[in-house]
Amino acid sequence: MLLVDLDPQRNLTSGLGFTTPPGAPTAYDLLVHRKSAGELAQPTSVPNLFLVPGSADLAGIDLELAGDDTSGERQLAVGLRAAGDAEVVLVDTPPSLGLVTVSALAVADAVLVPVQCEYYALEGLSQLMATIRLVRERLNPALQVNGFLLTMLDPRTKLGSDVVREVESHFGDLVYRARVPRSVRLAEAPSHGIAIRSYAPGTPGAESYARAAEEFATRVFTTPASAARA
Repeated sequence: MLLVDLDPQRNLTSGLGFTTPPGAPTAYDLLVHRKSAGELAQPTSVPNLFLVPGSADLAGIDLELAGDDTSGERQLAVGLRAAGDAEVVLVDTPPSLGLVTVSALAVADAVLVPVQCEYYALEGLSQLMATIRLVRERLNPALQVNGFLLTMLDPRTKLGSDVVREVESHFGDLVYRARVPRSVRLAEAPSHGIAIRSYAPGTPGAESYARAAEEFATRVFTTPASAARA
């Protein structure tokens, strides 16, 4: 599996213990210097998991690509096609709905939407779904929704329960059965640069992500296209 970090905040990259010194290969090279994902991929501490690291330089990428003759989605598509032997490529996009995120949606087979169980996440979700519909109309008619993963859930609060109920009422079976709880261990793991299943195996947070990973694999390899529209 190959992970591509297109978020200038680099949370995915730092969470796996990576630093990106000046001159190191990053996802910036994928978009600007037309490098392939296969050239940029770095092995991680997890067997069979590779990463194209993120870069703070991606913060200004929208302006850099805006005047380019080649569209962002074309550059991304070409780079990801040469992803080596990766069977699955996961692209982590910025939370904003700018050019990078739209480009990723334009070349993706499907989108997995993490939803924090907080009020403002619902507002952001409605904006994202509008963007997905627009991308389908203009750029990528085959784009599917893999599912919605509820995160940072505290079932003891009314807000958490309300968000779960609201998302399920709108998206039904597209909502993952796995629920990721709010957890101190989950919050600590990225600061150590260690995946949660290595940092705190057997904890509720680690187990919830393990169930989510199993569900993701099932949806990727067995879900028919007709069942993945939202």
